[in-house]
Amino acid sequence: MSAVVRAVLLDLGNVLVFHDNARLFAALGERAGLSAEEVAQRLSGAGWTAANRGELDAEGIRRDVCGALGMDLPMDEFAPLWSCHFTVNESVLPRVEALEGRVKRILVSNTNALHIAHVRPLLPVLTRFDSLVLSCEVGFVKPEPDIFRIALERAGCAPREAVFFDDLPEFVVAAEAFGLRGRLFTDAATFDSQLRALGV
Repeated sequence: MSAVVRAVLLDLGNVLVFHDNARLFAALGERAGLSAEEVAQRLSGAGWTAANRGELDAEGIRRDVCGALGMDLPMDEFAPLWSCHFTVNESVLPRVEALEGRVKRILVSNTNALHIAHVRPLLPVLTRFDSLVLSCEVGFVKPEPDIFRIALERAGCAPREAVFFDDLPEFVVAAEAFGLRGRLFTDAATFDSQLRALGV
């Protein structure tokens, strides 16, 4: 018999909020006088990971991105531009809200200081989560095992007592390799069905 689910671990991007990188690259490109394709190429690589690991703070991100794109924007202009591509996934929030008091809710996200600062006010539910395991705060990124270890420690449960939802198959596979029950997130209706099947 499968263990009872005591914790639901949720990704942020394309689960609780949508992020449209094409929109981000187009907006940055318009400001920098570059094509969206050129922006995407210039911003690929180590900078994203450094920001997600917390090796770059907000000012470090601003300098890194502006330097890569050949521009210099003040933070009050750069920060909203850098986060212009997020929209809340309103359809999934009622189900996430309904989990309160029934299971531990843990956010497990690869994110950076500026993006999480932008998203927090959009998602008041995060203030009621049991823990936010943010890569930029813990220093580990998915699919590294340590980020799942930290999430389980904060949830206070064994791997088989937790289910992890992410929109990226490789991260689901990594969670399963760590012993969690992994589920690929696609949409709110499927999420609801997956939770019911787990008895949640």
